[in-house]
Amino acid sequence: MIIPIRCFSCGKPVGHLWEEFSERREKGDEVKKVLDDFGLERYCCRSIMMGHVELIDVAAEFRKA
Repeated sequence: MIIPIRCFSCGKPVGHLWEEFSERREKGDEVKKVLDDFGLERYCCRSIMMGHVELIDVAAEFRKA
């Protein structure tokens, strides 16, 4: 639901990069270039950024009143 603060496999901090990553993707930047600019070289960190789906808005609809 929310981007993890650290990579599950190697422990590298990745959570602080999510907002800029999503902004640059919306602008049309190539995903590979953005991840290279961030210094994310390991496939585990790259997969977290590319595979994340923002579901917090969907989950918020089902909260108890």
